[in-house]
Amino acid sequence: MKEEKEANIKRWPGSMKNQPMRSSKCNLAGWWKNDLGSKMQVFNVDNKGDFSGMYHTAVSSTQKPIKPSPLRGSQHLDGDDKCTFGFVVNWKSFSDSTAVFVGQCFTDDKEREVLQTAWLLREKVDNLDNDWKATRSGHNVFTRVNPDEEG
Repeated sequence: MKEEKEANIKRWPGSMKNQPMRSSKCNLAGWWKNDLGSKMQVFNVDNKGDFSGMYHTAVSSTQKPIKPSPLRGSQHLDGDDKCTFGFVVNWKSFSDSTAVFVGQCFTDDKEREVLQTAWLLREKVDNLDNDWKATRSGHNVFTRVNPDEEG
């Protein structure tokens, strides 16, 4: 029975790949920090699952100063406690790029809330010949943080 239970635990690639992840109720509202030091604040999630917030990236390929950027998204609200979500970040305040994130809420083995996300980033390019280098992809793990720590 123990082997069967362990076989049903989902695992995620990357820094937490050897830690079991269990689904839990998810309230996205609040502050989150990812494995690269980027932070986001999700404002209240409405009764349809729609939300907005601000993303404070810690990484950028532009030479311009990084500024907080707006995000808008939607959370799947269903009765089985498996929350998936997606959001878009428009880096318009300092870059000609847009990112989309998709993810799911989990609780790790230390009972911390975590968001496992995958993302696509599209940068503006000058012509079709450069289209091949315009889209990047990756993943990030976010953990909930205390807003007092995020000043």
